[in-house]
Amino acid sequence: MERTLIKNLHEQQGNTITIKAWIDVARDQGKMAFFDLRDVTGKVQGVVFGKPEILEIAKTLRPEWVVAITGIVNERNDKSAKEFKAEVKSTGVRDTFVKDVEIEITDIEILNEAATPTFEITESTEGINEEVRLKNRYLDLRTGRMQDNLKMRHKVAKLCRDYLDQNGFFEIETPIFTKSTPEGARDFVVPSRLSPHQFYALPQSPQQYKQLLMSSGMERYFQFARCMRDEDLRGDRQPEFTQLDMEVSFTSEEEIMRINEELLIKIVTELYPEKRIQQVPFPRITYAEAMEKYGNDRPDIREDKNDPNLLAFCWVVDFPFFEKTADSDDPQAQGEWTFTHNPFSLSKPEHIENLKQAKNIGDIVAAQYDIVLNGYEIGGGSIRAHDPEVLRSILRILGHADEKIEANFGHMLRALGSGTPPHGGIAWGFDRLMMILQNEATIREVIAFPKNGEGRDPLMDSPSGISDAQLDELGLGLKKKA
Repeated sequence: MERTLIKNLHEQQGNTITIKAWIDVARDQGKMAFFDLRDVTGKVQGVVFGKPEILEIAKTLRPEWVVAITGIVNERNDKSAKEFKAEVKSTGVRDTFVKDVEIEITDIEILNEAATPTFEITESTEGINEEVRLKNRYLDLRTGRMQDNLKMRHKVAKLCRDYLDQNGFFEIETPIFTKSTPEGARDFVVPSRLSPHQFYALPQSPQQYKQLLMSSGMERYFQFARCMRDEDLRGDRQPEFTQLDMEVSFTSEEEIMRINEELLIKIVTELYPEKRIQQVPFPRITYAEAMEKYGNDRPDIREDKNDPNLLAFCWVVDFPFFEKTADSDDPQAQGEWTFTHNPFSLSKPEHIENLKQAKNIGDIVAAQYDIVLNGYEIGGGSIRAHDPEVLRSILRILGHADEKIEANFGHMLRALGSGTPPHGGIAWGFDRLMMILQNEATIREVIAFPKNGEGRDPLMDSPSGISDAQLDELGLGLKKKA
């Protein structure tokens, strides 16, 4: 018999159906047995009575066993069902536990047995040791809270895709194996067997590729991009994470901010109606104002920080383009110039001549904008340097010699010089956004298979060593770290 999903049982009253599900809870009451049955769409109660041969099988069932249950869908009229029907009538919302019908079980097929779970699947695992949860992530992800996190992540991603598609964006994938260039964080590198002693870098972001797509005439691009950075970890940072990345040709700061503001408002109003956005349009705060008033460039401007459903978005704008690094020997001393965002940005129009001539460097203001939510930077972007000579000047200010500029960024300079339109973009920290929307404490709660606080995967036990044969094939050897 064809499988029926639990969420569709309302339509099957009086019919004999088959569901395929997990045993969520089993209750043996002698001459009867009750079960809460669970699939990805919801839960329902099943009952066995008056069938000794089926009852005998039912008494062997345990939580997390996988079964095919055949039975008759009957209406429930007990107190729980009446309360459920009243709630549906008043709110229009159905709980994932279908309480107005139950299944009178006529047949049971055991599809797979299960060892006793390491922790309770029917309860939230928030209080369980995280290492235990990550080692048994496939069990953790069965819990209601974690399933909801992943389902809502899917819904937010789909809404973003639909919105961007309707606004003329093309979803385009960019490479995972790329070139190591000095752009910011430490790269993860991958040795190449076919090019001995040469290495790929895993992308810190698709920054260069998305600009190259603007050179290619695509005009409006986006992707949910996997990014990798070898940096110290914290609750809102992982060695690999997801950006919602977008880039637009013939654009302006105002247009990029309008598109993103519209999209964020749409996500909240359509998928999180219980939440309230504190202020629309989103307020704009200059970098100088943020530092003076809040002491950082990601201000938490919530009127009530105890309200988990209050969302206070704001834009932070007018960042300094460059800042001095601290000298390695004297933390109080000022070293070389470094960028505050990325080297591919453009300055405000009134500062472009200073950028070209490397004058008044500390006063140059970048055409950069960050979107902040409840004290977290959830996105950052800028208008880009589309003139190759402007980019060359920026790289010189940052201390790159001409030969290094050509070696590391020659491909970008040639592309920009091929007739590249003015362009700009932004990238969201998609995991951070989902963490806040789902009221979670870390991004690990909204990622299916995250690394722990030390950057390890307890489930796969990685990173791990490789064999001497693999090292030989790559022409590599290992030495002890001092």
